[in-house]
Amino acid sequence: MADDPQRNFRSAYYEKVGFRGVEEKKSLEILLKDNPLDLEKISTFSQRFPLPSMYRIHVWKVLLGVLPPHSDSHTVVGGYRKQQYQDVLEALEVMRYIDSSTPSTHVYLRMDQLESQVLPRCSDTSPPDEENEAFLCISRSMEEIVDDPVDCYWLIKCFINQFHSKFGDSLPHLPKSLEHYLSQEEPRLLHHLRTSGALKQLPYSLWFSCCFAGCLPESSLQRVWDKVISGSCKILVFVALEILLSFKIILLGFSRPEGVVNFLRNI
Repeated sequence: MADDPQRNFRSAYYEKVGFRGVEEKKSLEILLKDNPLDLEKISTFSQRFPLPSMYRIHVWKVLLGVLPPHSDSHTVVGGYRKQQYQDVLEALEVMRYIDSSTPSTHVYLRMDQLESQVLPRCSDTSPPDEENEAFLCISRSMEEIVDDPVDCYWLIKCFINQFHSKFGDSLPHLPKSLEHYLSQEEPRLLHHLRTSGALKQLPYSLWFSCCFAGCLPESSLQRVWDKVISGSCKILVFVALEILLSFKIILLGFSRPEGVVNFLRNI
């Protein structure tokens, strides 16, 4: 695909006249016609290009395993997913873990806990705490992106499970990686953050564990998640770096770490 001179010429022409992404959209449509779907090629596409909004949810579902690679099974598997969702939801209602007033993000959390066999005893149930912050943050953002509650639940569940299974060991090292790139791009800012005590208090949990959920506008967040879902954890470091560089002048004006942290949590 990338070695086709005809395609490269067309892509350059479309981009020049303002139709960036036309050829990429066609390429993705071709990939989505394969049966079974080639997950490696779709992942590579998602790494290189932004996903068209009309295909984003479908691609996410395929890459996260909500739907299988075999396209002719999508309808059947989608039906099973919906039935399983309803069964788990009704079980929680019968056990009185949830009711009509329970926030949907808390419902998704209890559903995942039940399926993962970590649901607390009903007598011990209390509002979700910091331990569940990442799940709830991602759930709130996913709700803004996905309309259907069944799709929303499965995408949240599979996104978080895949993220931790693939990148759980890498998460503790991302702050150091951010420091490394910041030292190359803006050593003065790094020195200021370090000497003011703000470096260790940067909102790493919000940025890395929550994958910027609740931190970036929806349009930007979707593009970041495209890369994470298709297999890139490093994108989180580069987004954090860009945030620090974009607000460099403001951050240099803070003398206390609390000012830096409060600002970055509310950009």
